Amino acid sequence: MNNFLQLPEIIDRPKDMGINSLIDNGLATGIFCDILDSHHPLIGHVKFGWGTSLVTKDIQQKIDACKKHEIEYFFGGTLFEKSLLQNKVDDFIAFCQFYDCKMIEISNGTIDLTNENKTAYIEKYAPMFTILSEVGYKDNDRSKELSPKKWIEYIHQDFAAGASYVILEARESGTSGICRADGDLRFGLFSEVVESGVDLNRLIFEAPNKSLQTYFIDHLGPSINMGNISPFDIIGVETLRLGLRSDTLISMEKRHAL
Repeated sequence: MNNFLQLPEIIDRPKDMGINSLIDNGLATGIFCDILDSHHPLIGHVKFGWGTSLVTKDIQQKIDACKKHEIEYFFGGTLFEKSLLQNKVDDFIAFCQFYDCKMIEISNGTIDLTNENKTAYIEKYAPMFTILSEVGYKDNDRSKELSPKKWIEYIHQDFAAGASYVILEARESGTSGICRADGDLRFGLFSEVVESGVDLNRLIFEAPNKSLQTYFIDHLGPSINMGNISPFDIIGVETLRLGLRSDTLISMEKRHAL
């Protein structure tokens, strides 16, 4: 059947074009594997959220499912932070290597770690892994005290240290970091980051809900990278990117008309 809407073939979708970084917060193994089997062309990364990998009985089976479909995977930054608190970063690195991770997340969203000290870890491990760093705090009071100028400064510091991508914190709830406690986006912060000249192709905006997903796509286009995407939302997110959902239909048609 002819593609009457002239949409891209899903199987040919470039994985570096509008990365969907999924978060697994403890899905049953069969469901997780089924989702990857069904939707793998749409999935760029899988993050095994916070410390769930340590209590997931079938973590190897889930990792094998990622490998089967050539999907990169990594463990949540909170696991790195816990290892740092316990002086076990070498053990964390060995854990990642045991599971053949090519990516690691280095963050300071919870613990008391300066961005300068965080970048030292980025520099150390960038020759070994693809580094995803994270800027922003999980605690709302700390987040409110972090000015847009500092956000931009930290993003540039992380890139200079060797991070391949910088994740903008919003948590899996969308209520921290670049968002307010009530879930509203910090629009001024968002605008200043976008207008700062930073390479948007190397940012991953955490967008765990449709409201954030829609806003980012409307304002930055369908190729924006988004993280903390629920595995159950992957098809919905792709329809937002393609203007197949009422939320982005008008804005995407306007873009296509330009």
